[in-house]
Amino acid sequence: MNFPAGRRLSAAVAFLLTLGSAAQAQVGPGTQWTKDGYGYFQVKQDEIVELDVRQADKSRTVLSKQQLTPQGQSEPLRVRRFALSDDGKLVLLNTNTKKVWRYDTRGDYWVYNIAANKLTQLGKGRPESSLMFAKFSPDGSRVAYVSGHNLYVENLTDNRITQLTQDGTDKLINGTFDWVYEEELDCRDGFRWSPDGQRLAYWQLDARKTPNYLMLNTTEKLYPFTVPVEYPVVGEDPSRCRVGVVAAGGGETKWMDVPGDAVQHYIPRMEWADANTLILQQLNRRQNESKLMLCTAATGAAKPIYSETDKAWIDAKEGAVGWNWIDKGQRFVWSSEKDGWRHLYAVDRSGKEKLLTPGDYDVISIENIDEAGGKIYFMASPTNATQTYLYQVPLQGGKATRLTPQNLAGSNGYDISPNGKIALHTYSSASSFPVGDVVSLPAHQRLSGGEVPEQAKKIKLPKTEFFQVKTADGVTLDGWMVKPTNFDPAKKYPIVFMVYGEPASQTVVDRFGTGANRLYQGSMADDGYIYASLENRGAPAPRGREFRKAIYHNIGALNIRDQALGAKEVLKNKWVDTSRVAVWGWSGGGSSTLSLLMQYPQIYKTGISIAAVDNQLNYDNIYQERYMGLLPEDRHFFVDNSPLAHAKNLRGNLLLIHGTGDDNVHYNNAEQMINELVKNGKTFQMMAYPNRTHGISEGEGTSKHLAATYTKFLKENCPPGGR
Repeated sequence: MNFPAGRRLSAAVAFLLTLGSAAQAQVGPGTQWTKDGYGYFQVKQDEIVELDVRQADKSRTVLSKQQLTPQGQSEPLRVRRFALSDDGKLVLLNTNTKKVWRYDTRGDYWVYNIAANKLTQLGKGRPESSLMFAKFSPDGSRVAYVSGHNLYVENLTDNRITQLTQDGTDKLINGTFDWVYEEELDCRDGFRWSPDGQRLAYWQLDARKTPNYLMLNTTEKLYPFTVPVEYPVVGEDPSRCRVGVVAAGGGETKWMDVPGDAVQHYIPRMEWADANTLILQQLNRRQNESKLMLCTAATGAAKPIYSETDKAWIDAKEGAVGWNWIDKGQRFVWSSEKDGWRHLYAVDRSGKEKLLTPGDYDVISIENIDEAGGKIYFMASPTNATQTYLYQVPLQGGKATRLTPQNLAGSNGYDISPNGKIALHTYSSASSFPVGDVVSLPAHQRLSGGEVPEQAKKIKLPKTEFFQVKTADGVTLDGWMVKPTNFDPAKKYPIVFMVYGEPASQTVVDRFGTGANRLYQGSMADDGYIYASLENRGAPAPRGREFRKAIYHNIGALNIRDQALGAKEVLKNKWVDTSRVAVWGWSGGGSSTLSLLMQYPQIYKTGISIAAVDNQLNYDNIYQERYMGLLPEDRHFFVDNSPLAHAKNLRGNLLLIHGTGDDNVHYNNAEQMINELVKNGKTFQMMAYPNRTHGISEGEGTSKHLAATYTKFLKENCPPGGR
């Protein structure tokens, strides 16, 4: 249950775009590096160009507008994503894309043959914008793709199409995933070429027994109609999941004989370990037991090699990300929290492991494994959980070394070239604008870039102050605060807390945009508000396993108590007006807002809750069961800790906002809360946005209206200004 797409500023993506790299999309191929690792490709003014990182002003046109213009058309293709064949002679182009829930993973694909100077569309005869995840075979002679939940291979010599699966339907899904796998396990691209190009391995999800949630569209036609989404709520069985291997030329699928009930387990990750063997990860339904196993492609035989358990849950959010193989495929690098910190281990094919990153710190993410140079690059921030820095550790393990210069305090992002010697580096902080440059590694010497855009220099940044508070429970929480312009400590000011509170996202991060509130029309600081946020336990901050997983069974309780006790410490400042305390949040933050307003009415007087899960039994099984347990034995955790259970305690001013077309957090959440508030005689205000999804952005004027509604309610119920 994340913030709506587009609301979480991704530093690396945003700043790489500033730099002008090919990181042009949220899913699919990222930066397309040249073979030597000193150049990369990007779409620029409807052309594909190659840039040399050592010479910022040097570029070479790979495909011109003319070459990208199909015969008989006057405009070039609008390339959304692209990929090059291994020999660089072919370019796979993704265009005319359409959304599949969150991202535009459905579209048309073309191939440009550079030697023949020929542009050819793939999937002739298939519906427009129906192809997904097209990929070259290892030798570049064929392209595989999904269309209509079936797998196809197209020969690039004569464009002959071979259909590999025949049974795909809206509910029997080959080569991609159902709604909940996509939303909660980040699984989208569901097939893999074998290294020798002879076979494809793919996921099949059987959602035929998953009930449809019927959203009601009442505005597009004269008569309302339903929009079905296969959506397994808490307690409903997941889709049956299995992995199969099929010959690239067609034939019967050989299903992997993965032990355990295929309905009561998840398979979030799968790759080829070699031309004859698959490796996959299996999670049990409770998601607290992870098993890695090798599967023989020809026979389907599965051999478990590595397992771990956790009293809470085990994260498997990488989804489509592959294994990090080393030692010519004999070992891989794996992350685990088994010793209390998220560390990297080298694991061989028998399951024997070696700790690579000892110490009391978390590895945030692996950025690159440079086998030739004998090092692993990764992100971490051992002393400040609000920031991110690049570290390296020897490939054989040992002491980690920080590479990001000390003067770059804040959030750093890196896209490291395959040779491990060059990186597209991005940097920002709450007090500095995003900048991108090219640096050498491991010296971190700037080769080009680093300039702040002129237009950015004119933007007024909030003066965000970071702080820590220690609650009555002895828990230290990170926080940030923006004080009013011309702040006078002799006056008392209203305070507005922004909250998320759940395991999917952090709010207290030192990066550009922190401290700003785009839902507020005008300047909160100029109008005389204190704006603040606190990071409770359960947030995915690099503060160790115990901090993150203390929230198990306790969403709606522990995170809410942390927030309230932290707010109490903030309210001890004499310049905070305790009679004017507001809180707001979106999605999980909307749920936290309701819980804070209802469980701690003596603290919070006003709340704005957007797209909230009001009843945890309404939400999808993968997310909610991961953190709260299974029915029936854990039902009380879901019920007792939902905002719905505390509606009778509402005393303050409440504004509920929800889109009726929200496929993620369904509108019935708001309706159940409305019923409970009405039953208990609680007055409140409500704004429903017809057919808007979780982001509440569709339709002319929607974003502006939402901001106006938010601002008006806040000003009327938590008046601004010092007193």
